[in-house]
Amino acid sequence: MPLIDPVRSLMHKKRGELWSVSPDISVFEAVALMAEKEIGALPVMRGTQLVGLVSERDYARKIILMGRASKETKVSEIMMSQPPTVSPSDSVTHCMHVMTELRIRHLPVVEDGRMIGILSIGDLVNWTIQRHEETIQQLHEYITGSYPA
Repeated sequence: MPLIDPVRSLMHKKRGELWSVSPDISVFEAVALMAEKEIGALPVMRGTQLVGLVSERDYARKIILMGRASKETKVSEIMMSQPPTVSPSDSVTHCMHVMTELRIRHLPVVEDGRMIGILSIGDLVNWTIQRHEETIQQLHEYITGSYPA
């Protein structure tokens, strides 16, 4: 049952600063922030409203490969508008299905209309590995008779 854990429990362990950008800044500024914070995507916010998501993949495909200038291009021109979101009550399995189906690597987490975090595919993989290791440990304890009653 490790993958039915709600996103809320994953977000609780993740903790960390949530970085975002305005749709009006340059792609160059957004990529510089991603590099500085060592993250692969940024939510694009207009005030408190999530309006998009911009990623390193967007930069590679929509700026570099298209021969565009990142300092002259606004984030709004390359971002994924209205990105899919998940709620804290959704399961890790649901998040994996959304990411796989849409071929995306980042999912904003929204609660009561407010973005509270963002999940990466790495977050989900690490969570899954941790849960499997815990299950293996519990099975080992059960088999060896050291499992608490």
